[in-house]
Amino acid sequence: MSEVNGRIGGLRLGYDLHARWNGRELSGRIGGTFQGKDIHLTLDGERVSGRIGGHIGGFDADGRVSADAVQVRLGGRIDGDDVHADLSGGQAQGRYSGRISGKDIALHLDGQRVRGRIGGHIEGKDVDLELGSPDVPFGLAVLAALCAYKALEDEQNAANASSGTSSS
Repeated sequence: MSEVNGRIGGLRLGYDLHARWNGRELSGRIGGTFQGKDIHLTLDGERVSGRIGGHIGGFDADGRVSADAVQVRLGGRIDGDDVHADLSGGQAQGRYSGRISGKDIALHLDGQRVRGRIGGHIEGKDVDLELGSPDVPFGLAVLAALCAYKALEDEQNAANASSGTSSS
């Protein structure tokens, strides 16, 4: 069993990711004990499916993860985000949630670490994940980072909505 551990976002406004990969399933926790979500992803060939969070306040992950691409829908048909990232030479380049209001994906594999950024220099979040072994597929680690990013963004947007502030 291999582990995926790290952080998405900064020290103050970020989430930890702690998960285990058994060769078919990635399961663990995004965030902390009280504020965060469970992550459970199943990879069957190139098909990936799973759930982040519970039945209320969570979201589904459904799509494809291969050696050369991540193409996944996070959330439902109406309130969800499409992820398209090309994987090549240890690089993940793509888009999270569309051309206009979406964010760039720029991650790279450095040994057994996935590092980079989702979003721009101002509104984006840093990614720093350590893969416990080379058995963890790069595309699945990228997807786990994107799930943590969505969970963090959803939490921050909910907090801003309840306080009457805006994140933009």
